[in-house]
Formats: sequence, C-alpha cells, structure tokens
Amino acid sequence: MPALDTQTKVAVVGAGAMGSGIAQVAAQAGHQVYLHDQREGAAEAGRDGIARQLQRRVDKGKMPQQELDAVIGRIQAVAKLDEVADAGLVIEAIIEDLDIKRQLLANLEDLCAGDAILATNTSSISVTALGAEMTRPERLVGMHFFNPAPLMALVEVVMGLATSKTIAETVHATAAAWGKKPVYATSTPGFIVNRVARPFYAESLRLLQEQATDAATLDAIIREAGQFRMGAFELTDLIGHDVNYAVTNSVFNAYFQDPRFRPSLTQKELVEAGRLGRKNGQGFYPYGEGAEKPEPQTEPTRQSEETVLIVEGNPGAAAPLLQRLKEAGLTLVERDGPGQLRFGDAVLALTDGRMATERAATDGIANLVLFDLAFDYRTASRLALAAADQTSEAAISSACALLQKAGIAISLIADRPGLLVMRTVAMLANEAADAALHGVATIADIDLAMKAGLNYPEGPLSWSDRLGAGHVFNVLTNIQNSYAEDRYRPALLLRKNAFAQKGFYS
Repeated sequence: MPALDTQTKVAVVGAGAMGSGIAQVAAQAGHQVYLHDQREGAAEAGRDGIARQLQRRVDKGKMPQQELDAVIGRIQAVAKLDEVADAGLVIEAIIEDLDIKRQLLANLEDLCAGDAILATNTSSISVTALGAEMTRPERLVGMHFFNPAPLMALVEVVMGLATSKTIAETVHATAAAWGKKPVYATSTPGFIVNRVARPFYAESLRLLQEQATDAATLDAIIREAGQFRMGAFELTDLIGHDVNYAVTNSVFNAYFQDPRFRPSLTQKELVEAGRLGRKNGQGFYPYGEGAEKPEPQTEPTRQSEETVLIVEGNPGAAAPLLQRLKEAGLTLVERDGPGQLRFGDAVLALTDGRMATERAATDGIANLVLFDLAFDYRTASRLALAAADQTSEAAISSACALLQKAGIAISLIADRPGLLVMRTVAMLANEAADAALHGVATIADIDLAMKAGLNYPEGPLSWSDRLGAGHVFNVLTNIQNSYAEDRYRPALLLRKNAFAQKGFYS
C-alpha cells in the first residue's frame, strides 16, 4: 500500500514530549498537523517546544530558517478535540491507561470520517484490548514511536486481532515516507523492543546482585567489549527506575510471571528508596552539581617476558583476537586442541556458559581463565576475565598480561556463568528467537527493531548466527544447568537450529 499523501491531515492527541515529537515528525514530512491536549495551554506549549528544538538546529546551521518557519506553520494547536475531525490519521499519545484511551478512541470514532486511520502510540497496552469496544476496530493500529521521536528511527506498526492489513500496510509505508524504519509486530506484551530488551537490563542487574563486580565495571564491560551505547545501569538511570521497573513488571505479569522476565530485587530497592536516576539526582550513580561517576575496576598492568602464544584448536568467535595478539608482537604456535590458548602459566578460553571453576574441574584444565565475548575482538578496548577457584595467581597474572599486550583493559570479575556480554547476548537472542517462533515479528524485523530502536551494535539473531550454529544454545544450556532455573531455558527455535546446524538467516 502507498503512504498517505502529504495532503492528508494528521492529528496528534497528547502534547507531551512524545506527542509533540510525533507532531514534529509529521509536520517535517509535509503534513498539516493538529496538536491537541486536554490540558489548557499544553498544545501551544508543545508547539513552542518544537520551535525551540528546531531553532537550535537553525542556530547551528543545520536547518534554514525558512524550513523552520514552514514546519511550525504546518502545526496548529487546537483546544477542542472536535477540531481534529477532518484528519485522515489520528495518533493518540496520551497517558498509558486502558480505560482513558478507550474513551478517547470512542470519541474519535464519532468525530472522524469512516476512512480515517486511528493509531495508538501505546508502548504497553494491547492494541487488541484498545480496539475491543470500538465499532470498527479494524481501523485501529499501533504506531509506536520511540523517544525522542524526531531522532529515533524505529516505529513499531502493531496489529491487533482486528486490525486491517491494508491499514497496517498504509501506516508502515507512511512511517517509511516520514524517514523512519518501520517494523510489523503483533499485539503481544511488550511488542518487539520492550520484550526482547528485558535481558539487557536483567543480566547486569543479576550479576550486580550476585556481587560479580560493581555497576561501573559492568557498564564499562558492556560498552567497551559489547559495543552497546550505554551500560544497563547508565541506561536505567536515564530512563528512570520507576519507569523501567514498571515496564519489567508489566511484561512479567502479562506473560503469567514467566521467570524469563522476573524483575530485579536490586531495582525494586532503588524504586522503594526513591532513587529514580537522573530525574531526581540519584540512581546507581549520583547526579547533580559536583557528582562524580565511579571509575570501573581495571587490573594494573602485569609484566610478562613470555612471547609465545600456543593456540590449541579453533577458538571460534574469538579467532579475530589471534590476529590482534600477533600484531602485538606475539609468536603464535598452532596445534590441535579444544579451542583454547596457553600463555605462561595460564590457559585461556572463551566462556561457554559454565563457571570457570566447574569447567576446570569437569574438563581437567589447570589454571583456567575464561574471557568474555566481544562484539569485535579487533577493536574491543576492555574484556572481562573470570578465573577458576583452582587457578593460581601467577596464571591470572599471565592471562592479564597477554591481553594487556594487545592494549586491552582487563576487568577481573567473580566467577559467574557466562560472564556478562556472552550471557546478555545469549539471552537477547533467546528472547528474540522466542518472539520469532510465536509470530510476534519476522527475524529481520526483530533485528532491525533492536538496532533502530535501541542502537544495538547488531541484531541479536544476526549476532547469534555470527557466533556459529548452536553456540548460543550451548551457552544457555550450560547457564541453565548452573542455575537450575527455567529463566535460562533455550527457546525452541534455538534448540531446533542447533540440531539442524543452521542459523536464523541460512
């Protein structure tokens, strides 16, 4: 279906940050836009806020003044809801309350023409439930933008049970015409992003609760090794713990308290203490004047005269690390083996989901030190290491010295299953695979949503494929065995692909 013509008027109901942002997007795309809010003066304030935002672009030379004037000229603040009656697309962006949204949609059905599309920007309420009391629920579709709407590329086009395929396709095409990256999703709890992203927060929170290391170190590892834009603690401080914790609880309860989505006691404590993050000056980190963010724990430089690295077998996903070590001046000697490295007193291996202590005892490996996954070992500036309880201090020093020779900062964390980046990526891929299995979205749309909506360095299913067929399944199986918890059960599609020795895109 083609996109809506720019002659089609667009109405946005709700002039808060999200609603105003959506209005700006539509106006910049060339539509005449009505901006309405029931609060007196809110629509005008929203329009003025858009003007201020765009004026900054003009002042920096990124937008001509006449373009700003044209955009603002296309946005009309309206005081009464019935003034949006001739809009061809109405997007509601009001409070996340089922009954209030239903009442608004009923009013819009009465006001607007029969062929007008009604869209909801809800992030957590079922589109099916919102449309259940409408006369024509087929005209309702989810159009979930991400904050800030003018900057974030993703729009989830969410289809309820009754949503017309034609309407969904029109909205999808319209979002693309507005310069966005739209994806289709079915109306299930959390849609794509708010469901699949849960493990990103959950695994860091779990490791913090298990005293693997501190928040600043975990954030540094996920950024500098995983190449995520922000660590989980920085991000939840930015979002607000009240908001993030509420979304986690919503998804947890919506999925009948499936342990995969279990909320964190650590985050619950922060919310109960009123430490909500940046918004009130204290979360995992302090904010405000004079506040200093703690530094991550980094191992001091270790010295080693050893220059020979023995490579036993194929190191798999860690293979790019070998070239980096070779360029650092080490001599590589290759021989058969289980995919591990020997340097000085240490045996190093990429985590397979088991604790180092368990793996050392089970496989009979003396002085084992495990290293974490990196998005790109050629450029990673930090790696997490975990040593088995049986490993000597000399071996730990050798392992640190090896990676430091390649210019990699080392964070030595407590021995926990899967370390941090590996278990986070594995759990993201697991949730993505389960969403694909249940038809929430296509594999390609899930990966696109996580990249465009949250700036992930790679889609979790693409990343899973890059690690190799069955790799994520094996990691999760080992983590599940370690914890004996259903939380880490591998998704059926991951299991199937592992036994078929194929990836999601093959």
